[in-house]
Amino acid sequence: MKKSLPILAIILATLVASCRKDFTTVPSYGKLQFSKDTVFLDTVFSTIGSSTYTLKVYNKSNKNITIPEIKLENGTASNYRLNVDGVPGNTHENIGILANDSLYIFIETTIDFSTVTNPLHTDKILFDNGENQQDVDLVTLVQDAHFIFPSKNSMGIEKLTINGQETAIQGRFLTDEELTFTNEKPYVIYGYAAVASNKTLLIEAGAKIHFHNNSGLIIDKGANVLANGTLNEKIIFEGDRLEPQFSEIPGQWGAIWIREGSLNNELNHTQIKNGTVGILVDGRDNTSPTLTLKNIEIYNNTNYGVLGRNTHIEGENLVIGNTGQAALACTFGGKYRFTHATFANFWNNSIRQLPAVLVNNHISYIDENNQEITEINDLAAADFTNCIISGNNSIEFILDRIEGTIFNYNIANCFLQFNDFNNSFNNIDDLNFEDTSHYQNIILNGNPDFKNSSENEYIIGENSDVINKAKPSTVSLDILGVNRENAPDMGAYQHTNFN
Repeated sequence: MKKSLPILAIILATLVASCRKDFTTVPSYGKLQFSKDTVFLDTVFSTIGSSTYTLKVYNKSNKNITIPEIKLENGTASNYRLNVDGVPGNTHENIGILANDSLYIFIETTIDFSTVTNPLHTDKILFDNGENQQDVDLVTLVQDAHFIFPSKNSMGIEKLTINGQETAIQGRFLTDEELTFTNEKPYVIYGYAAVASNKTLLIEAGAKIHFHNNSGLIIDKGANVLANGTLNEKIIFEGDRLEPQFSEIPGQWGAIWIREGSLNNELNHTQIKNGTVGILVDGRDNTSPTLTLKNIEIYNNTNYGVLGRNTHIEGENLVIGNTGQAALACTFGGKYRFTHATFANFWNNSIRQLPAVLVNNHISYIDENNQEITEINDLAAADFTNCIISGNNSIEFILDRIEGTIFNYNIANCFLQFNDFNNSFNNIDDLNFEDTSHYQNIILNGNPDFKNSSENEYIIGENSDVINKAKPSTVSLDILGVNRENAPDMGAYQHTNFN
């Protein structure tokens, strides 16, 4: 114990010295230096707080100085907030900086679009006064939006009632007036916005839908969504943080959930990114698809790009990249048909347990008696034509069957990444790629030659093994509108020269 006392004394002395504010100083003389001349706080939605931005202030002289005043030019009317070296407030006096030292200023903003005359909002941080005054500009673009959120009362936040029972899902059903999303201004959704039975949500070309944390879209049974994007005006689903550092961050919102009993949902020229599950589709196999996907990009979801459960999905010119589990999971049977699709999973945020594409006919769950129950169901069809299935795992395509049901599948003119180094799948008949009754013109492994898989750029280059290897189909244009009638390539893109 005696030996520890001197050490404790040294630590306490160091802490006291580091907190002293009584060092001898001279007034600032207008020679401060800054890490930035202008702090751009990027775009924010009206009334939604920004991220915290940092400005560093340097005293590069050999003298200890005192800055008489640090304040916002607009004073109490400013929409910006300051924190100077851990002390909040928009005006600070007599701030000391040691010789060759610095201090941090943290900046945030929340702006109500209705209170500003110019969406480009500016202010200045003023340092010192008189002839020695210096300043740093603050710039933010504030964007107006349609806000959709559940109500709140003394009982808490409104929750959705589904199948006649209140759930734990915060959200509400859209009103009839809200069932058309235009491109006039973005939509910001808090909680889950739901489309009621016998209603249709129409999303016009160029619309942008932003979800807050733990938010999403639910299409109830008997309802549907029609998203009519175009090549030049894509529909975008993503999170509500507009700062560049959030542009590729997975898991910022929940999912688009198409419930069992919903039919004839269609998405065209749409991009879905940075959620937990891009699209979750439930439903019985029907003559008409539950969901039709055309010219779709789905990126950076923490679990699945598309998760189907005993449903009917058809897709063409579909790209699903970089998900924490499977890019595409066709589970518990159903009917699935994909033509000219690229499933490319190069997820590197964690260990991934599933392949890029998983197809099975079963589902398991724990019942009320804490017993694991496995149910099986018919796989009416799992047809992949002119597709690329690739990723950074050795095995990126799995058919997983439990005997006892129909299990129909056909893989034609597809690139499959399947490096079975340990011969773990030798005895699985469904993965016998020489079985021409199920597999035709397959390219095993090789080089798809993606432009930049880490950036979700899956257009193929001139060194790709899939060039001119697709079979003719009715999908005459690729996802970028390039004609592929004469010499079609596998996947969603025709090849190009990257240079």
